[in-house]
Order: sequence, then C-alpha cells, then structure tokens
Amino acid sequence: MEAVGARKRHVVAVAVTDDAPVFELAVPCEVFGIDRSDLVDPWYELRLCAAEPGPVRLASGLQVAAPHPLDDLVDADTVVVAACSRHVQTAPPPALVEAVREAHRQGKRIVALCAGAYILAAAGLLDGRRATLHWMNGADVVDRFPEVEFDMRALYIDDGDILTSAGTGATIDLCLHVVRNDFGAAVANEVARRMVVPPHREGGQTQYTTPQPRPERVDSLAPVLEWARARLHEPLTVPRLARRAHLSERTFARRFHASLGTTALQWLLQERVRLAQELLETTDETVESIAARTGFGTAANLRHHFRRITSVSPQSYRQAFRRSGDPGGVRDAPHLKHLR
Repeated sequence: MEAVGARKRHVVAVAVTDDAPVFELAVPCEVFGIDRSDLVDPWYELRLCAAEPGPVRLASGLQVAAPHPLDDLVDADTVVVAACSRHVQTAPPPALVEAVREAHRQGKRIVALCAGAYILAAAGLLDGRRATLHWMNGADVVDRFPEVEFDMRALYIDDGDILTSAGTGATIDLCLHVVRNDFGAAVANEVARRMVVPPHREGGQTQYTTPQPRPERVDSLAPVLEWARARLHEPLTVPRLARRAHLSERTFARRFHASLGTTALQWLLQERVRLAQELLETTDETVESIAARTGFGTAANLRHHFRRITSVSPQSYRQAFRRSGDPGGVRDAPHLKHLR
C-alpha cells in the first residue's frame, strides 16, 4: 500500500509511430525510463504508446513493443511525441493527432522531439506559438504551417505547456531540461553526467546548419557575387558593388533583394561569417588574423557578428568543429583557393 503523503509517480507517455528514427525514441527511454530512484524517489514512469496496434517497426528495422494504447497517452502527465518518418509527417494518424489534442485540452504537458512537431502542428497546438525542429525541415514546415512561428535557431523551446526540440542531439537537451524543471538543476546535471553529455550546451542549432548553397547564377548578379566573395577582406560597400554590377545603387539594391531575399550588406555579413567558420575549422590562425582576412577588421567586431549569427563565440565554434589533420593541406581546398 502506498504510504500516506507519498509522492505520485510522474507518468511520461511516448507516442511511437512506424518507421520512427531510433535515436530520438531512445533518448526519452534513457532519460525517463531508467530507474533513478537513488536521485529522486519516485522517478518517472515511462509508457510507450503505439499509434497503431501491434509491434512498432523502427527506421533501422528494429521492432519495439509499445504495449500501451493511445488512451494512456491522454492519461499521462507528460506526453512526448517522438520524431517520425516523412510518411507520418505528411499524413499523421488521425487517432494520434486527436489524442495529442485531447491531452492538451486536459492540461497535460506536451513535448515534441524534432519532427514530432509535425503532429503538434497538425493538431493545431502550435498555431500562433513559437516552436522549433531540425533546421533541415525549416522550409517545409514554414510552407505547410504558416500560422506557426518556427524558430530554426533554437536547440529547444519551452513555451510553457508545449515544448519542442531540434533534431537528434537536441532531444537530449530538451529531455534534460524537462528533468531540470521537474527536479532541479542538480538532478538534471547528475543525469547528464551519467549519460556522459553536457548538462547544457551553449548556443543554438544555427552553429550546425550547412551554409546555403552558392548559386551558380542569380540573374545578372552572379559575377558580382563571386567578385565580392574573393574580396571579403576589402572594404565592400553597396556603391562599390553597384558600380561593379554596372547598375545604379537603387536598381542594384532592388534587384539584389528580389534575387536573394536579403540586402547586400546582410549578405556580405553572412558571407564573412561563413568564411570565418571555414578558417576556424581548417586553420590555426588567430581570431585577430581571421578578423582581418574576413573583412571584420578587429577581433571584437568578428566576435560580435559571429555570435549574433551563429549564437556561439568563434573560440567555442573552433573547439566544436575543428577538423583533424594538417591545416596547411586543407588551405589548398578548392573553396579556399581565393584566399591566397
């Protein structure tokens, strides 16, 4: 018999769908499903709820027993919608959508891991709210759910009763954040220590995004764009770029925005930061030297703009993404030849 005054076990129910990615499902099982009553007693109770009857086959071919029905999803204290396959993203099971919607109506905390946000968006739970998921899904979700304020910079977003995360590793960040909210920083830090992961990562997912592909041809601007990329260390102004394009400043600015969706100055800033990322990854040059080679002038100016765009400092970026091998050999890579 349960002792008088004993704390009720917090039930975390995870919605599992066919062909789901393994990692994003394994994370909540690791964080919430392992007995850690030596830290907090009682710990969470984990329930795996199948969106459809029968064993669930994951993306890797593994089969997972999810013995709980969707009714248990609604009855849980916290509902976790794990990442899902593309098929589920585009055609989510109606019963799962309704179960998540009903759980929210009943005041339950809803957590979406990466592409699980598609289910929440389909249920209308993200309308008018800020949410995130993997940056590679950005264009798709913005097009499909324009009423949602998707922020592709964040590792995770806590919007009170609804929490969302970016992809893969960020699911760990969010699950640890849930533990931190429930049991405090000391407990969350100890869970992170046992998992051999940082309890809190600096910055957002912008530091991991792949640079935008450089267009081979953007109307008549391609030649001036390549010309500018080879001279990022020089003082580049809109008048100078307009003259190079043989256009008036006003026409150049209008055509630039129409072709690239941004201003020439913002484009220059992004290109300079992108070049700084390459140099931080592939060379041992000091931040001061990189600032000069990228047109920022001073290390302080580089740090300011680098952090504003990537959300981390140049030093933190270098520590995270420094490539192994001989930096001297990397400098001869085709995409860096123009730096000589």
